[in-house]
Amino acid sequence: MVKPVRKSSTKNPPILSHEFIIQNHADIVSCVAMVFVVGLMVQATTPIASLFITLQHNVTQAGEIPLYSPGVKDWACVFFYSLICIVIHAIIQEYVLDKVSKKLHLSKSKLAVFTTSGQLSVFYLVSALWGLDIIVKENFAFDIARLWVDYPSPMPFLTKLYIIVQLAYNLHEIPELYFQKTKKEEYIGKATQSIAAVALIYVPYFLNFNKLLVSLLVLHHISELFYHIFQLIQTVDKDEKFTKGTTLISNILQLSARLGSIILAILTLYYGLAQGEQRELDLQAGYFNTSVVRLAVLAGILILQMYLTFNVIHQEIARSRESKVAAVVTKSKTQKKEKSKKSKKTEESDLPEVDQNTNKTLKKQKVK
Repeated sequence: MVKPVRKSSTKNPPILSHEFIIQNHADIVSCVAMVFVVGLMVQATTPIASLFITLQHNVTQAGEIPLYSPGVKDWACVFFYSLICIVIHAIIQEYVLDKVSKKLHLSKSKLAVFTTSGQLSVFYLVSALWGLDIIVKENFAFDIARLWVDYPSPMPFLTKLYIIVQLAYNLHEIPELYFQKTKKEEYIGKATQSIAAVALIYVPYFLNFNKLLVSLLVLHHISELFYHIFQLIQTVDKDEKFTKGTTLISNILQLSARLGSIILAILTLYYGLAQGEQRELDLQAGYFNTSVVRLAVLAGILILQMYLTFNVIHQEIARSRESKVAAVVTKSKTQKKEKSKKSKKTEESDLPEVDQNTNKTLKKQKVK
């Protein structure tokens, strides 16, 4: 788990030290982002600054509704918006999560879960609503054939910005591990997860499977949103009244999202796009609708969904084992207490009546 950042002392750390950067990383990153914004106001630096702030690879002419295609210049936008994600992350942590956690008086383990799930709940909520808005406007939900018709079709502004923000958020998690003082043994695993998420989003984006990508991301974000909301409920719920219900609903939603993702991937990549398939690639036109590419992407999606399903089942098995162990421990404690009470009673009953009366009188004197 990622540890929440807290100032260890009231003294100001030395400039450019690790503690100074961690405590003031939001201000430092916001200053770096302002450099690019100010660069737009200067005529000499406007072309360079616009690469980082405005969306690139516009394929429409002036006066038309802007449509975009993927390209290499998008990584400049991903870098800039990852800086914005770091600043927003720090604002949510300082002004929302830290203030709420102080009132709840959580333990260290629950505090780590609370901060992680709190940050991800905000991201998944915004991403799910944004993605649903794109699906409704593009009419993917009511006409599923639009997922593979007119391939490769350029993207509207909001669709491209949505994918850029998804890449930027997963990329910002790598420096965020340093800012949150993640343990060394957990750093490599979490960093590889972030890099894998960036790769899994960018590959279908570069191959112009953007409609399918948005649909899969929305399914994933909805299931993860409820999972982290239930995690927040479980950290606050001290009596564990809602633990069983929330875990059951979360598991059902996650498995449903995995099943829905598999169905959408098979319909789009195996059946839909096969109708307009060509044998040769066309890199200039962004055409990758060949059997080899489609089957490779489909295999990757299926492996990913099976892996996520296995994680859900593994977590549920581990949780059931922990509950059984806790039940056994509580039973053993109660049995030991009962045995000790019974042994005391038997010891007193074995004594003669005179000694029993003396024991009772001594106990009454001690109580007085």
